[in-house]
Amino acid sequence: MTKVVVTGGAGFIGSHLCEALLRNGHEVVALDCFDDFYDPAVKRRNLSTALTHEHFTLVEADIRDAERACKVIDDSVDVVVHLAARAGVRPSIEQPLLYQDVNVGGTLAMLEACRRQPRCKFIFGSSSSVYGNNKKVPFAETDRVDHPISPYAATKKAGELLCHTYHHLYGFPVTCLRFFTVFGPRQRPDLAIHKFVRLIDEGRPIPVFGDGSMRRDFTYIDDIINGLMRAIERCEGYRVYNLGQSHPVALSELISLIEEATGKKPTIERLPAPPGDVVCTFADVTLARSELGYEPTTDIRTGLARFVEWFRNEACVASGRS
Repeated sequence: MTKVVVTGGAGFIGSHLCEALLRNGHEVVALDCFDDFYDPAVKRRNLSTALTHEHFTLVEADIRDAERACKVIDDSVDVVVHLAARAGVRPSIEQPLLYQDVNVGGTLAMLEACRRQPRCKFIFGSSSSVYGNNKKVPFAETDRVDHPISPYAATKKAGELLCHTYHHLYGFPVTCLRFFTVFGPRQRPDLAIHKFVRLIDEGRPIPVFGDGSMRRDFTYIDDIINGLMRAIERCEGYRVYNLGQSHPVALSELISLIEEATGKKPTIERLPAPPGDVVCTFADVTLARSELGYEPTTDIRTGLARFVEWFRNEACVASGRS
């Protein structure tokens, strides 16, 4: 039985990964500090299924606690999947020192713990934000990523560099996965799809930054988990992969699709485009296809229908309705 440590295990992607690992017969340790970036109670609900499994353990700790990390990542651990991070482009502009401390310092603490266990593999959750306003599309792993346009993006690029450094110095296998705008059940409440669906459901206006031409490569959570599971199985050397849908959708089109999925017409509040937001994300997944066998299968329309169904079920549970 493979033992996997998932940092940020109570989060959106992390909780789905924990469940997938348990279904596949692995032992899972989720490490999470339940910070207040959004309601910690939501994260605890994310783990409600995993917590019933005999091969699941929850450790409440901060990834910056190097001493605790070394106790969790001991010689029984086969894989560390490092997903924990301070998330969000816009908040990182307001709190750059915090983002550097958590995302860079926390990643370094995890790598330090991992390098003491020479048979341990390390999977790093990176981001499409490292590409900045790359003019070449689709974005390929061989493109230069030297011009991030937000502190958050810079911390993710720094994390990749630390991963390469530790692989070079200590030889353990490292894979960095650049996630492209992940959505689906349990998505963070501050992200566009969740926020828009909630506001539309409440009859409130949705904030639209810019003219609606901004495009994102929305990727459904099941496809991301499939890519993660394949990366865990095939982690060797030092690798960087894009995990995306490879089909960017304009913000204006997304709003129309959400209207279709909810059956409600949104009221739009126009706002100026904020600093730090990239114009477009577009994943070239050729490398992930060839080396991991990654193949995204859920289109935006299908994924939105599933998200809206989950959202309404959650609202019923929260209100006490059956």
